Amino acid sequence: MPKMKTHSSLKDRFKITGTGKVMRYKAYRNHLLSGKSARQKRVLATQPLMASGDIKRLAQGLANIKG
Repeated sequence: MPKMKTHSSLKDRFKITGTGKVMRYKAYRNHLLSGKSARQKRVLATQPLMASGDIKRLAQGLANIKG
């Protein structure tokens, strides 16, 4: 049987924590930053945990990623 490969774009978009939870990045943080307030940029810089329902959709693509 061939090996399962990690989806290449998912490697950069998500991180797995030490306890196995998935962290994601927020949108609206890539460009046009001069028009956004410092508070908005600071809040967008955080990485929240993904919802459990979304993790189930990503499970196969993230199968081989270790923390």
